[in-house]
Amino acid sequence: MAGKEVKKRSESIEAFGSAGRTELAEKERAEREILQPFAPEQLSDAEVDALIDEAISSTEASSMKEMGAVMGAVMASAKGKVDGSLVQRKVRERLGG
Repeated sequence: MAGKEVKKRSESIEAFGSAGRTELAEKERAEREILQPFAPEQLSDAEVDALIDEAISSTEASSMKEMGAVMGAVMASAKGKVDGSLVQRKVRERLGG
């Protein structure tokens, strides 16, 4: 739950920053700092890459058609410790999408 809230704050910071709303971005940063200790620790890029490699191997995925199976396996293994959009981008790169 805290991980979702941290992600929401990060997205809001980016949106407010690009819109020039620095006061709102600062408010979101302060809230994110409070929530951060309660969020699960995020996996490193190397750990995410290893999970993706393992999922591709176990599902025998070789094309974008199997992306859903790979994503499902990675996200189940990561248990909230990785951003799905990062996994999606990395899986696409590996499967040639």
